[in-house]
Amino acid sequence: MRVGIFGGTFDPIHFGHLLLAEQCREQCQLDEVWFLPAKIPPHKQEKTLTNEKSRVDMIEFAIAGHSQFCVEKIELERESISYTVETLQALKQRDAGHEFFLLIGADSLLEFQTWREPDRIVELATLVAVNRDSAGSVEEESLRQSLGDEIFSRLELVKMPDIAISSSEIRIRVHKGKSIRYMTPRAVETYIDQNTLYRENERDVRRHNL
Repeated sequence: MRVGIFGGTFDPIHFGHLLLAEQCREQCQLDEVWFLPAKIPPHKQEKTLTNEKSRVDMIEFAIAGHSQFCVEKIELERESISYTVETLQALKQRDAGHEFFLLIGADSLLEFQTWREPDRIVELATLVAVNRDSAGSVEEESLRQSLGDEIFSRLELVKMPDIAISSSEIRIRVHKGKSIRYMTPRAVETYIDQNTLYRENERDVRRHNL
């Protein structure tokens, strides 16, 4: 089975995440896409994330009805930092018959060589670089120079429409009492409202990343 692995904090999940997953599923002919909410992201160790249950609940509400999307909680079950290489090794050991595809924004791949054990990552999964269809997209030559010819030759490229939505913007808008309609699925919007999420101090809200 061809499985797309889509990691992130999803705090909260929004339509940009969902479109990315769907475009990768279609263009890479994936059988499933697994959303992996992170417990302790390496680049956000100092950030305060919304509790795990709420983030998982919001993903499940957002993907309800899509038979090829699911939530994978493997990173939440560990107490350590969510390093991609360790997650992929655990998934490969558990599901040895699957072929994994790691879905990543092309801009993030420019720093791929700084990740923990990048060579091991590409042994465990095919990299899928997602490029937004806009003037700010990453040029293929920049990816080639950053990744090296060998990794670039194995890279799968996916283009998606540019949707200028971020989780941090949603959190800030909720704090200010502004509408987030059509930025995230209605079920997620309702969940945020009913559970009074993102109502903390605005300075703390602004510290969050995507």
